Amino acid sequence: MLAILEAFEKSRGALSLTEIAEGSGLPLSTTHRLVAELADWGFLARSATGRYQLGIRLWELAQNTGRQLREAARPFVQDLFSLTGETAQLAVRAGHEVLYIERIYGTKRVPRASRVGGRLPMHATAVGKVILAFEEEWVRTAYLNRDLEQATAHTHTNPRRLGEELVQIREQGYATTLEEVRLGSCSIAVPVFHTGRIGAGLGLVLASPQAASMARHLPVLKGVSAQIERATAHIPLESLLGISRR
Repeated sequence: MLAILEAFEKSRGALSLTEIAEGSGLPLSTTHRLVAELADWGFLARSATGRYQLGIRLWELAQNTGRQLREAARPFVQDLFSLTGETAQLAVRAGHEVLYIERIYGTKRVPRASRVGGRLPMHATAVGKVILAFEEEWVRTAYLNRDLEQATAHTHTNPRRLGEELVQIREQGYATTLEEVRLGSCSIAVPVFHTGRIGAGLGLVLASPQAASMARHLPVLKGVSAQIERATAHIPLESLLGISRR
């Protein structure tokens, strides 16, 4: 069943039974039986044309992921957007990726790389880099030993260069990117700590021409980060995130 649900991860539309079987690697007969059960439970929904998409029940359950952090941080992320006018976002580490749990879009035209609930490589995003920079050393070492995917020609995929960049990020207290995940956009992010440990990354996404001046937003980013830290200090970090950080 999990393999069937994962078949929808990279699809933006409905899938046929054959497409679900191919995406999950399961026999068509098995797929037919399990899809029917998932549809009965509301985890999949069948259209009039016989194609399937994720059901509303799955969406309802997914809202519990990171709920405490989203609910506690949302007013402050909204404040960050109001003070800067730029797309504001909050992300946490989920394995070797960043998971976006809150995002408020600005009205300016900036290429979008992800959405709430979406994931991106840590090394290609400012929120990912700042989380990785302040993570435990073994997490950084394990990440730098991975094959780093290159989203654009500007993505930093050299482990030695990335390692040096992470050291600099720890020293300066913030991370930036320029067209590393999408052409036409840049980003800046600061860490959000929780009882001395890294909890999340708080950032802004701007149009590339603003890259040279985006550091002007650091005071408000750091101020909002401190507010989120105070607002969530009483919640255990594992409960706060509600996701596996392995």
